[in-house]
Amino acid sequence: MIKTAITEMFGVEYPIICGAMMWLCKPELCAAISNAGGLGNLTAGNYDTEDEFRAAIRQTRELTDKPFMVNITILPSVRITADHYKMYVKVVAEEKVAGVEISGAPLDRGVGPEAIETLKNAGVKMFHKVGSVRHALHAEKVGYDGIYAAGLEEGGHPLNEDVTTMVLTPRIAESVKIPVVTVGGIADGRSLAAAITLGASGVMMASRFIATEECLVHEDIKKELVNRQENDTAIFGKSYGLQGRALKTEVIQKILDLESSGGTLEDIIPLMAGERIKEAWESGDVQNAPLMVGQSIGFINSIPNCRDLLKTMTQEAEETLARAGSVVY
Repeated sequence: MIKTAITEMFGVEYPIICGAMMWLCKPELCAAISNAGGLGNLTAGNYDTEDEFRAAIRQTRELTDKPFMVNITILPSVRITADHYKMYVKVVAEEKVAGVEISGAPLDRGVGPEAIETLKNAGVKMFHKVGSVRHALHAEKVGYDGIYAAGLEEGGHPLNEDVTTMVLTPRIAESVKIPVVTVGGIADGRSLAAAITLGASGVMMASRFIATEECLVHEDIKKELVNRQENDTAIFGKSYGLQGRALKTEVIQKILDLESSGGTLEDIIPLMAGERIKEAWESGDVQNAPLMVGQSIGFINSIPNCRDLLKTMTQEAEETLARAGSVVY
């Protein structure tokens, strides 16, 4: 067994956490991952009202008695407002969720310093996803309990400083005294072992959990990820200050063409709309929406259940670490 600061902090079997995914990280997948020994994720942005969000947390608890994380992403949004962020923090604290992952702006700036105190008083462990050492230092200073070190390889919105996981994890691990979780390029036991060797106490992955039996997404999406390779993602939106990484598709090519020809952010927003993504997950149409996955899709070659995935990953990590320890120089 791999015991780390993360397994000890949350009392879980594996130091493997699910990352946020709009429309996918709902109670069923969240509970399946936690029941498998990891930390599932319930993405707050899936819910428009306090009643819906609170009901999702309680539904998750009906499906698992294990701890899980909630993600709150504080980025420019057409649908999600400042009031939503305050509501998410309030409900997470009242429901005493085990941990919260903050993406985008830090809590003290995106919601207010009082949000940190609210979560601390409720016993909620706070992690901030960052792409630079300076942001990690800020998170530690204001009271976060851990850091997600997100390298350029990740799907979603990697920081536009473009630092890779191989460099970012050890730089942050040597710069802060709180636990570090590696994000970006993680999908198998070898990458879990690498993260631990680089100084992380755990890993967070999202793309890999799409291609699992429990993920409520069209089977064609899962098969697409199995068939794609690590060079089948593209960075877009950098010139707008909203860098993203997604699967190479027709709609991503349209966005790249608009960006290179001087199109505005307003021109591409309709192509990135959340409803397009939701429809794609349900229909299996991979070409018509930005599917925010990372380079780790190169590691995806099967569609297991969550329990087998985490067990196999950990066994492979243990074997990899043992093999590395026996190398003669």
